Order: sequence, then C-alpha cells, then structure tokens
Amino acid sequence: MIRKIIQIDQEKCNGCGACAEACHEGAIGMVDGKAQLLRDDYCDGLGDCLPACPTGAITFVEREAAAYDEKAVQEAMAKKAATTHQAHAGCPGHQMRQFHREASAQAAPAVAAPSQLGQWPCQIKLVPVNAPYFQGAKLLIAADCTAFAYANLHQEFMKGKITLIGCPKLDSVDYSEKLTAILQNNDIQSVTIVRMEVPCCGGLEMAAKKALQASGKFIPWQVVTISVDGKILDR
Repeated sequence: MIRKIIQIDQEKCNGCGACAEACHEGAIGMVDGKAQLLRDDYCDGLGDCLPACPTGAITFVEREAAAYDEKAVQEAMAKKAATTHQAHAGCPGHQMRQFHREASAQAAPAVAAPSQLGQWPCQIKLVPVNAPYFQGAKLLIAADCTAFAYANLHQEFMKGKITLIGCPKLDSVDYSEKLTAILQNNDIQSVTIVRMEVPCCGGLEMAAKKALQASGKFIPWQVVTISVDGKILDR
C-alpha cells in the first residue's frame, strides 16, 4: 500500500540516537552509528521522531510500505519489557549504571599528574579554524565523557596533541563542516578519535570520518572506543 512513512537522510544523521529513543514503537534503530528505519510495519507515520532530530535528517515521504501493524508492535514491546532488566530501556547513553571501585592501597600520597591540554578553547564549536596551534599538529577528537570514563586520557591520548572535544547529542550540531575546514586549512599530521561505546557517540566518529574524506588529504587516523566503565574496547 502507498502510505506516509518516515525517511532518514544518512548524510544529515549525526548518530545522536534521539530519534530511536523517541520512537516508542521500535521502528528506528542505530546501525553502524546511524539511525535507520528497521521495519516499515512498526512505523505509525505520526512522526514523534521528527522534532527529536537535531539535524533535520528525518522527513515524511509517501511510498509503497507495509501497513502499520499495531498488534506486532505491542507484542514486540511486551517481549522487550519481559526480557530486559535494565533500569532504563531507552537510549543506552541514558541508562543508569553504578560502578563500585576498589580503593588501592598507596604507600605514599599520590602526586597530581599535570594536565596535558595543549590549548584553549578545546570545544569543537569554539576553536578558531585557523588557530596557529593547528599547524603541524597531531589532532585528538574526543567525546566529552571520555575524560571522565578513562582515567589515563591525558597521558595516553592527549599528551603531545591538540585536543578537540564535543558531544553530538548535547551540542545538536554536525561537526563535520568545521572539522573539514580545520583539516583543509592546516597541516594536520594525524587524527585520533576517542569515543564512548554508546550509540550517540557514533555521531562524533562519523563527523570526523566525513571531514577526513572531504579534506582531500591523506591523513593517518584511528578510532578508540571506551566503555562506560572505563576500559578500552577497540583501537
């Protein structure tokens, strides 16, 4: 049947996951850091996800699609509720967790480690594109939360680099345009992307990759993923 249904522009999607959280029917999911319509018959066409999208990536179209199956949606929601024991069943980035850390015995008072932040400002939205510290720099693009989740971020990742931080979910912007300008206008030696494991952090990774491609330069890069409990999952 021809009916109204949502369409997600993959170029505009920043991977924040807000639409997936807003879709109560479970029609939208996060795949490889991008929002996708997983099942046509789960989409009721009412558009609760539209105002949740910060980049305007979601629109209505009329096309051939399976009819909305309310019974199937209710059964799927009931099954999900029966199998999950999470305190929060929405966006993984909002899920409540508490970590119990063991206090390590120290023979002497701990010496405060010096900060490795090499410049100010460090927010992606605030840094000047042509700042002199970008010339010849090794660039670290890090999600805001990584500094709190991974204790050794300063020594292991920030040391010797220019650090840019951001959160695609809270900032509600597409960083790729500014990052592209930074890469194009400066002699960047390498790019390291440090992100959290939660889906919304995929927006930061996608923006950096898009900027690397749009820059037209061959710049060595790597992605490091940090778990919410402070472990390196992938590098």
